[in-house]
Amino acid sequence: MALAQIPGLGPVNAKNLISYCGGIKEIFNTSEKKLLKTPGIGKITARSIIQSKQLPEDFTDEIKFITKNNIQFHFYLDNDYPFLLKQCPDAPLFFFKKGTISSFDNRKIISVVGTRNATQRGKEICKNLIKELSESGHNPIIISGLAFGIDICAHKAALKYGLETVSVLAHGFDRIYPAKHKNTASEITKQGALITEFTKGSKFERQNFLRRNRIIAGLSHASIIIESAAKGGSLVTADIANSYNRDVFAVPGRLDDKYSEGTNWLIKIHKAFLLQSAKDIEYILNWEQNINPKQQVLFVELSEDEKKIAEILQTNSKAVIDYICKESGFNSAKTSALLLEMEFKNAVRCLPGKVFELTGNINIK
Repeated sequence: MALAQIPGLGPVNAKNLISYCGGIKEIFNTSEKKLLKTPGIGKITARSIIQSKQLPEDFTDEIKFITKNNIQFHFYLDNDYPFLLKQCPDAPLFFFKKGTISSFDNRKIISVVGTRNATQRGKEICKNLIKELSESGHNPIIISGLAFGIDICAHKAALKYGLETVSVLAHGFDRIYPAKHKNTASEITKQGALITEFTKGSKFERQNFLRRNRIIAGLSHASIIIESAAKGGSLVTADIANSYNRDVFAVPGRLDDKYSEGTNWLIKIHKAFLLQSAKDIEYILNWEQNINPKQQVLFVELSEDEKKIAEILQTNSKAVIDYICKESGFNSAKTSALLLEMEFKNAVRCLPGKVFELTGNINIK
């Protein structure tokens, strides 16, 4: 928490510091000269670290608060930090969680966001979509931001139809915004969780809501945009999701609908799949695997790293890129490059939902 309070030090550079210095405590005991050798750290930030007077005891009140309110703390190097979120370079160093969800790993997770000025049509689409997802048997976790409009509609629909739901907050746990949604937030803690990266007493700032959006996108396998004007936070979430190499879906609308301008634009420029029903999500994310073609034996010359990926796919048949990263130990950039090279060799194929499988029984000897 002390590290996160240093002015000008974002999560990317903070992680670089932890890696370079060897730990959190070591950062505060490192010379300015050594700090300056860390990528992304300039003189101003280095001096801020050296001059920092914040110590663990400065956060005693926060620790008492989270302990008293049964709030969990998740640090990005801990085993219980969500794997999907860990793959995002600007993911928060830590976050607080209150609720019943013990783990996000090996779960299907969908974020549903949209305009605060939702129309009746948009609300009905949101409710019906979540009802379909509930009836499909996939039981995905529904993530949103507790805001007015589509967000609160998504949370309430998930609660109604028996799906776990997560609300990502733009403030600390000492308040709920909007206050009108306090009761719903309480229900969410019993059938999901509330999440925030902000400590109690954090200032109420617009940029906090934008920071929240990256967690909504990063914690999800796919983001669904239901109604958005030409500009809005939902489009920011879609843009972030695309940057994380996650799928985005958008509900189309009439050309003269103000709150369909954003979703129509996403579809038009191929930054979102057109969404008509839950079946589209199942298909694109490869939730339905009904086709099992007979594989032929292929003799392909692979590098040692490519063989490692081939072995993972031989064991698991099909795997998303995040899982391949986790099992191989390669970062997302290296894994993507290796998979692309393997596609050129006709060793793997990419399925909807960024799922990969071998094209045949690969001889990896």
